[in-house]
Amino acid sequence: MRVLFIGGTGTISSAISRKVAQRGDELYLLNRGNRSMEMPKSVKWLRCDIGDEAAAAAALEGMRFDVVCDFIGFVPGQLERDYRLFAGRTKQFMYISSASAYHKPVRDYRISEGTTLANPYWEYSRNKIACEEYLMGLYRKNGFPVTIIRPSHTYSEKSVPVGVHGDNGSFQVLKRMLEGKPVIIPGDGTSLWTITYNEDFAEGFIGLMGNPHAIGEAFQITNDESLTWNQIYGIAADCLGVELKAYHVASEFLAALGPYDFTGSLIGDKANTVVFDNRKLKAAVPGFCPAVRAEEGIRRAVEYILSHEECQKEDPAFDAWCDRVIAALEQTKEQLRGI
Repeated sequence: MRVLFIGGTGTISSAISRKVAQRGDELYLLNRGNRSMEMPKSVKWLRCDIGDEAAAAAALEGMRFDVVCDFIGFVPGQLERDYRLFAGRTKQFMYISSASAYHKPVRDYRISEGTTLANPYWEYSRNKIACEEYLMGLYRKNGFPVTIIRPSHTYSEKSVPVGVHGDNGSFQVLKRMLEGKPVIIPGDGTSLWTITYNEDFAEGFIGLMGNPHAIGEAFQITNDESLTWNQIYGIAADCLGVELKAYHVASEFLAALGPYDFTGSLIGDKANTVVFDNRKLKAAVPGFCPAVRAEEGIRRAVEYILSHEECQKEDPAFDAWCDRVIAALEQTKEQLRGI
């Protein structure tokens, strides 16, 4: 197949790009080429900013594709641009949406593609819903060959999946563990969450490429495994060889503090117990079977991060914020004890 990815080098898309290139498809990546060294040599590059529509149109002149996927579309205006660029040029247009678009608060912890889309807490999710509605409207009105993909907390060897972190990602949480400091876990840590290793996600995604059963449909691609946040953090601590010092803080309290957007990322997503029903995906892609359990995926991530300095992005502002939150709560406990 001749395949074009808009983006193609992120957490989710990099694993897909590598697998697509390795199986021999003719893969093009349309982006600015900043991570070209990380991709197989067979990948062809269209180096431009997709936000510059005229430049993108020039780069795409005369080209047609079996599959196009936009990994970096976040608002409807970007998808309107994609339609202008790719209408009549591709047999399938795949769009990466988000499982955070599902109804919040959850009405049923078991989530399928038929679950209502609505998230009053997170603008990111509402924009993804609007993008989906725009694309499905094009499919119904004009036959634009759309496939919607909804990932949920997909991670790679470069980041450990945690619920509360600062602007520089998960490393500071690991650093706190290594230093014997308590780490903040949302809620009481017993809500169920699903994490998916990017290589497993890639298998499901590739099975939908060129798949006639995928046109005009939405699919979620996640692991079948559900863990509590206490278990996820506990696995990370075990991989580091340290004791987990969990400090549980209500998600609503964290969301009220700032400066981090925990209203969206927690109340609108990670604070909710979710168990994903992947039967629709498995019917379309019978071979899909996630192979990387949390223990293995987190172990890979911890080992990679500790052996690659570029992944060790310290975040002193977040570290100090954690200390302040914990100290304030402990002080409040002392003040209220015995009332």
